[in-house]
Amino acid sequence: MTPVLTAIPALLLITLCYALLCAASPYGNCRRCDGLGFKLQHTRSGKPKRGKDCRRCHGHGKRARIGRLLFNYAARLYREGH
Repeated sequence: MTPVLTAIPALLLITLCYALLCAASPYGNCRRCDGLGFKLQHTRSGKPKRGKDCRRCHGHGKRARIGRLLFNYAARLYREGH
């Protein structure tokens, strides 16, 4: 079999697995704050303390996955009839 014929099913399998992941868990942890919702800071003595809310996730600690964003965009286009 040629490499192209083996790559096509592999890419389809990866795409299907990612679609199932987005359907089962549409939100992942924020990469900037590691899912905490705030930047972890340390006092002068070295104790950790809560910092400001994360600007990327607005303090929620979660972000929408790219596949979920694409699904939301397609669903919005379908609802609006464009």
